[in-house]
Amino acid sequence: MRFRATIEGVETFSKIVQAVEKLQKKCTIKFAEHEMRIICTGDANEGGIQVWSYIKVSSLFTEYRIQSNSNNEIALSVSSDALLAALRSAAGPSSAQNGSASLASDTHVIMKRKGEKSVLNFEITGVTAMGRGITIVQQVVVDVMRHAEVERLKEPMCPEPDVHILLPPLAKLRTVAERLRPLAEEGVIFRANHVGELQFAVTNDNARVEVGWGGLTNPTMKSNGDADESDAKDPTEMHGVLVSHKCLLKFLNSHVISTTTIACICENHCVILYVYIGNVADAGGVLTYYIPAKFDDAM
Repeated sequence: MRFRATIEGVETFSKIVQAVEKLQKKCTIKFAEHEMRIICTGDANEGGIQVWSYIKVSSLFTEYRIQSNSNNEIALSVSSDALLAALRSAAGPSSAQNGSASLASDTHVIMKRKGEKSVLNFEITGVTAMGRGITIVQQVVVDVMRHAEVERLKEPMCPEPDVHILLPPLAKLRTVAERLRPLAEEGVIFRANHVGELQFAVTNDNARVEVGWGGLTNPTMKSNGDADESDAKDPTEMHGVLVSHKCLLKFLNSHVISTTTIACICENHCVILYVYIGNVADAGGVLTYYIPAKFDDAM
């Protein structure tokens, strides 16, 4: 079993891990010949939010080499915090003792054995502002997953979405969600319709607040159905789901990597969110978030 690569997209890789590290302490990384997947299941986090990501190898790596007896695939369980710390060192190595900052020029990663443990060894080379060479080595302990463990990882099964909508910038949504926190103990209603309208709504015994956006785009998505039934319904009808406020904020941490985000709402069941890395047409990958309904209530 061998894995090594040069990380060209260090900043992008760092932002991807930053977007998911708040979900749970460990994530699964599955390396294959042409893609990398980062998976956070809902078993170990409050609210059951999940992430199933797909990233093209060519968008992050060069000199990429992988070899295993499992169709040249390697699945690792890794600490999200430790991985993020290593990538941040590569994205911006700490200042040298004399106070002159250093700049990474090459970042290589290789899987090694260290005693009884496997590690991802990050070797970061660069030069200081004074022109001196510098090398930083970061090691992240990993657990190599068995084939049976990987086979048990299954994406959630969801009904056909009732509505798809292109979201406003996630940083702006995060600001609104933060301000709703004092009223959102029971959750946030996330809803949209087929005329480009999106709403966040919260309710408690003393108040009800709705925040809305208009003029958004309802993209055409591939459907398992034979026809688009939206034309037969009232396009202004709202379709929504009540979700945990904490889960919503965890998803909105992906504003660090998001360029385009599409929300798919399965009424009273879940919301599926596609966070694209780069432009949709030639995206380097996509992070798919699943946020389940907090409980079934009419929206």
